[in-house]
Amino acid sequence: MGLTARVGRLLGRVALAPIFIVAGFEALRDPGHRPEVAAKAGLPSPELLVRLNGAAMVAGGLGLATGLRRRLAALGLIASLGATTVVGHPFWREEPGPGRTMQRVQFLKNLGLLGGLALVVCDPGRDRDA
Repeated sequence: MGLTARVGRLLGRVALAPIFIVAGFEALRDPGHRPEVAAKAGLPSPELLVRLNGAAMVAGGLGLATGLRRRLAALGLIASLGATTVVGHPFWREEPGPGRTMQRVQFLKNLGLLGGLALVVCDPGRDRDA
């Protein structure tokens, strides 16, 4: 694999990682409104789930950034973000207006992140390979 491809893969992973690391630390430090959203979705132990999800996001983000077990990290983040997207941003349930628009934007942003994570999973390079 050429230098350009290796550098591009590294930069792509490093660009994906911060949102998961930062959001994960925030969920661990202060779950905020997240447990209420999880409870409304009928999930058990919502505060614990939010904190576990935060820990998973930090671990997955670090895996992406370092390249260590990057496929496993990306798969874990896909599972976490997929659930978070459906539970946390159900724009289809909102009345038309600014709230619905904001939820749709967040949903679509997460969909784009899921696409980037899918590319990491399908990447033919070895772990820790730039």
